Amino acid sequence: MLGGQYSSLDRDRPLVRVSYSSFTLVTVLLPLIGLVACLFISLVYHFEESTYTHCLVSNYLPSISAAISCVPERYIWRCCIGLHSAPRFLMTATYFSFYRCCFAKKLPELLLSGLVLLCSLTENSGLLLLTYVSSTETYIVHKNGFIVFTASSLLHMLLTCRLWHVISRHSVNPEETKSYRWKVRLFLFNVSCCLAAAYFFRRHNELCEPGVYTLFALFEYLVVFSNMAFHITIIWDFKSREVIVATPPEDKRY
Repeated sequence: MLGGQYSSLDRDRPLVRVSYSSFTLVTVLLPLIGLVACLFISLVYHFEESTYTHCLVSNYLPSISAAISCVPERYIWRCCIGLHSAPRFLMTATYFSFYRCCFAKKLPELLLSGLVLLCSLTENSGLLLLTYVSSTETYIVHKNGFIVFTASSLLHMLLTCRLWHVISRHSVNPEETKSYRWKVRLFLFNVSCCLAAAYFFRRHNELCEPGVYTLFALFEYLVVFSNMAFHITIIWDFKSREVIVATPPEDKRY
């Protein structure tokens, strides 16, 4: 009965068709919304618990680890990252395919694109590890997950900027030039915030001064927000692309 109602052309039409920009925007907004929600709930309902420091000095902002360790913040964050991680792996594969096309005849850049792929996979895996093992459950595992995430994120951004430097030199597309410039700005800002966060974290542990851990938490937020902004530059890289679920050409019925 259904076979008589639908032609082969109807059956071969795309089942899902979404612009890559919209797909990417939703993917990046998930952790942003989750983090803002966790910080808000921690500050309003779990202020004392989330801002506690080991040396009992004044602190006014929770670290991200503390903000995502309480309940229900822990489950909000895990839900958002769980939904975010699968599309992130697809974004990683998309970039790798794009780089292979761009640098098919350039071995150094092709090798770099493979390293970018590895860094991106490691970054996403580190994010999953620090998300699903909170600091209050197994601190050493959570800490190592955070280190893996941060280190692979910085290396990923650095190598990505290098590849896009090469692309922008041979590109006439203003969107690609804009993307490269913002990638560089966000990478430099991210590095600066990482250094500031590391400085205040070390100073807090060594001197235990009031308010210093608050500055660490603030720069930690900026590290994560700039990382998200870096990833959202993909909307310029694949502005005209789409995510499509459809019948492969070789399997279509004519």
